[in-house]
Amino acid sequence: MRITQTLDTDVAEKLRAEAALGNLSFKENVNQALKQGLGIGSAELEKPFEVITFSSAFQPGIDTQKLQQILDDEEAELHSRELR
Repeated sequence: MRITQTLDTDVAEKLRAEAALGNLSFKENVNQALKQGLGIGSAELEKPFEVITFSSAFQPGIDTQKLQQILDDEEAELHSRELR
């Protein structure tokens, strides 16, 4: 449906800025904002959960937070072998 509506300047600027960030047209952004405000199709507007993966040299199960403890234990064991 086509209508003519006057927007407050701050509202129009915010809609334009958000449209530019989201790669949406001004029209698409206005419709999305209205749908969110009215609670229409909220499930469709939610972004799906995304898992960001990364590569690591460590094998699964290695706690990288305890690496210093592992190094200290190995150094202590090496020292005890030298004392024997």
